[in-house]
Amino acid sequence: MAKQTNIRLDDGLRAAAEERAKRRGLSLQGYLADLIEQDVNESRAAFMAGAQAFIASYADAFEAEFGEDRYPGLPAAADEASRNAA
Repeated sequence: MAKQTNIRLDDGLRAAAEERAKRRGLSLQGYLADLIEQDVNESRAAFMAGAQAFIASYADAFEAEFGEDRYPGLPAAADEASRNAA
């Protein structure tokens, strides 16, 4: 569900934004929504890339400390039975 958001722009900025929207075949509202969505998606992508780099940098240390445990929290006998079933 979309929500309406109101913003205030000075006259010069609004005119420039309307011109850019027109060149793209968009309404001012559509143009501004696209800009916000693009910014959010770029921020999300940057965060995910950073998280991936962080995880990769500590993968060896994590593996050395905890080893591979595909079924955390299961007792050893149940863990082995689960692995054999797979």
